[in-house]
Amino acid sequence: MHKIELQNKTILVTGSAGFIGSNLVLELLRTQSPVRIIGIDNMNDYYDVSIKKWRLEEIEKCAAAHTDSAYRFYQGDLADRELINRIFAKHKPEIVVNLAAQAGVRYSITNPDAYIQSNLIGFYHILEACRHSYDNGGSGVEHLVYASSSSVYGSNKKVPYSTEDPVDHPVSLYAATKKSNELMAHAYSKLYNIPSTGLRFFTVYGPAGRPDMAYFGFTNKLRKGEKIQIFNYGNCKRDFTYVDDIVEGVKRVMAGAPERKTGEDGLPVPPYAVYNIGNSSPENLLDFVDILQQELIRAGVLPADYDFEAHKELAPMQPGDVPITYADTAPLERDYGFRPNTSLRTGLRKFAEWYKEFYHI
Repeated sequence: MHKIELQNKTILVTGSAGFIGSNLVLELLRTQSPVRIIGIDNMNDYYDVSIKKWRLEEIEKCAAAHTDSAYRFYQGDLADRELINRIFAKHKPEIVVNLAAQAGVRYSITNPDAYIQSNLIGFYHILEACRHSYDNGGSGVEHLVYASSSSVYGSNKKVPYSTEDPVDHPVSLYAATKKSNELMAHAYSKLYNIPSTGLRFFTVYGPAGRPDMAYFGFTNKLRKGEKIQIFNYGNCKRDFTYVDDIVEGVKRVMAGAPERKTGEDGLPVPPYAVYNIGNSSPENLLDFVDILQQELIRAGVLPADYDFEAHKELAPMQPGDVPITYADTAPLERDYGFRPNTSLRTGLRKFAEWYKEFYHI
């Protein structure tokens, strides 16, 4: 593995107003100063834009406190090839972390166009920009880290999911686009010797998360007195991973790129890797909902006498969903000395406290 010092580097974070992206930018500013960070996000309205704006304000505050670092934000789309090329030409990023993507399994069924534009065409533009960063003898991009997803495992029966498992049967377009990203990155790593690492994230949650995720959606509905639907009659298990753990994992991976090597044929052996980042301890959805309810009452988001049973409805499985996600994280631990360890109660407590403050309850 090729070690990379993150300080004094120029780092491009796509999706920097997103849940993981914004937390990564904050962590880099806090721990790696001096550092130069370029963020890009299209600020689309897939979910409440005020949360994205709040995240950007947090970054602005953090950047103002770390005056030895530089931070620049672009509002734009990865599908805008000219913009991407302009950013690469002007800033010459040495590390690229591609977190911009159209997320969500269910939305990919109703709005497939967004996934093709962002996840395929957008990622292709990033790969092309990385490729051309080496033109005319340029030192170029030292490491491309990109978001994949646990959804690539589809309805694999074998658990825990290993990156060695075949993932050729996606059950949603979202999963298909994420698997495509891994294939595209492999081809570019082989052809152009671009060190790339894909990270399969497992159900990320935490403060200022995505409102389309179950824990956030449940909270919104319970606040309004609406019923929450628990799919597969509660027989779902999810490897819930707290956002700070994800960010720590991404940061460590950024600092260790796959080694460039030449094969016996004189051509590059692709400097390519894929890892799972998950808690590797799946939680039953009913237990998860129970802890969430307790923490919402503790934080004062819901009243102490809330009749939870009256607002709970067990429902069948939804198209595109899978019954269990469970990460084998041994390779990440072996190569980077890291495994997520935030307990579900700790993570949901922090979410509930943020929710109360953000919505002025």
